[in-house]
Amino acid sequence: MPIAREVQAHAAAQPRRVAVRCDGVSRTYAQLARDAEHRAADHARATPGRLVPLTSADPIDLVTGVLAADLAGAVPVVCDPGWDPDHRRTVLGALPPTVPGAAEHDLAWAGFTSGSTGRPRAVVRSRASWTGSYAPLTRLTGVTGDDTVLVPGPLASSLYAFAALHTLALGATLVLTPGWSPRFLRAELPGADVVHLVPHALETAVRAGRGRLRTAVVGGAALQPALRERADAVGVGIVAYYGAAELSFVAVDPDGSGMRPFPGVEVDVRPPGEVWVRSPWVAHGYLGSAGPLRRDDAGWATVGDLADAGTTRLRLRGRGDGAVLTGGATVVPEDVEAVLADVPGVAGVVVVGVPHDALGSVVAAVVEGTTVRRRSLEAAARAGLAPAQRPRRWYAVDQLPRTAAGKPDRALIGAGVAAGTLAARSVP
Repeated sequence: MPIAREVQAHAAAQPRRVAVRCDGVSRTYAQLARDAEHRAADHARATPGRLVPLTSADPIDLVTGVLAADLAGAVPVVCDPGWDPDHRRTVLGALPPTVPGAAEHDLAWAGFTSGSTGRPRAVVRSRASWTGSYAPLTRLTGVTGDDTVLVPGPLASSLYAFAALHTLALGATLVLTPGWSPRFLRAELPGADVVHLVPHALETAVRAGRGRLRTAVVGGAALQPALRERADAVGVGIVAYYGAAELSFVAVDPDGSGMRPFPGVEVDVRPPGEVWVRSPWVAHGYLGSAGPLRRDDAGWATVGDLADAGTTRLRLRGRGDGAVLTGGATVVPEDVEAVLADVPGVAGVVVVGVPHDALGSVVAAVVEGTTVRRRSLEAAARAGLAPAQRPRRWYAVDQLPRTAAGKPDRALIGAGVAAGTLAARSVP
């Protein structure tokens, strides 16, 4: 993987520094390098580019396996530990045993993304597509080798995997958690200088108080300005970014002034608002299946995300393939969610389409919160949304179903609403 040699260099320079810690267990850089070298010996006779599935639920074991595969010239693929064995066998059975073109293209990482449809796809990328972006991210975040960096989510997520490997490449101390939960986050925050989060988890961090935390690096979903303001009020600086597993970093907002292209990235918003990027950080492609990543002959790539055109800052509007088609209008869920998220009492909201005989679909909002009232939601919708965008169905849940990475599980919520199986009630 991208940072195996860096870990060995840190092990030589600072062997006793803690490299990684999780749930009371730690490894120094010397121990981590040694463990990876021993495991790499198991792959010594493997064909270069052989795919090595990593299925452990132990985050330190996963990190060690990634480093070992890199040292051996294999390609690690980190699986979601929450998959049941049958599902894992089905997903892995669709992948080739050896990654085509691994040596030629320096392919060194494969991970899964479900996108907006819930179908896991294996994305494969080169070393340089990640390591090349380390330096600009370091400058934007101010992270140093003296820091302790908390990564409180599953390494099966490219967001958290990148954060973990970037931390080790710097020689900093990486703190992992057994999985995502507010309890794990609150337990580890007091000792962290920097944390990588999705917006929902940032809310938990802000409520927990600053401690010694100075920077939160936030990705995976749109960040509401009010949440940034609350973080700033407790002294936590925010570096928010937009990207995708296939595209890596696309745009960044380090100061609240809006998203602009990440260093080294060109952005082109094409009709009907589709975001195209030309970047050295784009992934090589998929293994064993197709996906939303498309390219043109000039080196531009897209996954179908939408943004407003003609502005100096990139305002994202969600994924085109998640749009709700209702009565001839196309509604982007994130546009509706951005308005409803500011209603008092709303802790989270997901907008989905519900089948309708006459209109094809109607917009439905699933709101997390016990105090929010329908009249407040409808007032916000009338004030901030076009008629087609306004939800016709309102559901309330105590907690939104979330993925292992902490993001709302849009596919599960949509299916649950359509089938009537979601544990929800009408908003009073």
